[in-house]
Amino acid sequence: MRHGTRDDLLGRLTAEIGSATTTHPLRVAIDGPPASGKTTLADELAVVLRAQGREVIRATIDDFLFPRAQRYRRGQYSPEGCYFDAHDHDSMRRVLLDPLGPNGDRRFQTAVYHRETDTTLSLPITTARADAVLLFDGVFLLRPELLDRWDLSIFMAVTFDRTLDRAQARGTALAGLAADTTEIERSWRDRYIPAQQLYFARDHPTDHADIIVNNDELQRPAWDVRTHRSAHEI
Repeated sequence: MRHGTRDDLLGRLTAEIGSATTTHPLRVAIDGPPASGKTTLADELAVVLRAQGREVIRATIDDFLFPRAQRYRRGQYSPEGCYFDAHDHDSMRRVLLDPLGPNGDRRFQTAVYHRETDTTLSLPITTARADAVLLFDGVFLLRPELLDRWDLSIFMAVTFDRTLDRAQARGTALAGLAADTTEIERSWRDRYIPAQQLYFARDHPTDHADIIVNNDELQRPAWDVRTHRSAHEI
């Protein structure tokens, strides 16, 4: 793996995105455990790419959740529920990934669900330019039912203990003294970490990622660019 600064990482990733040639919008997955830095990296990449004149479509797995009753039908802390019941992959493919793919019409929507109100959404349809870039962050993105929908994939590798520390720090920052760090830890230990372990055992996501980023140290990341699967060929 190569080590460098945050700017070095962003430079390498934007270069990889810029060199990937497709006849349709480039669909980039940014996968990894909760609190691994997926959303932050996607937002940073979006700023750089837009400054270069690229049209960027930002989307996240949190906008393709099933309603709460379905997500937690196996129980609040079920790792199987987190892996099997949480995400509406059919809608992801139908309204976003397939329209932006090689046989799509580039007419897409970036969300079907509103988490705060636990209700479905019907957003206006937008048409992407052929050279647009979709930056999609979320968990479990390199599972079999989604794997062939990505033109480039990035996996954020972080130790589980580090993700728990970040989740607790984030909860404290948002809620202050009212943050329930005990509840956060239970959710991580009982649901989120075992769900990731299930994902690794079933789907081996790091075997499929084009780029692996070790994001334990936010300002001193390391990365490895593979050559086994190239977006140039898609």
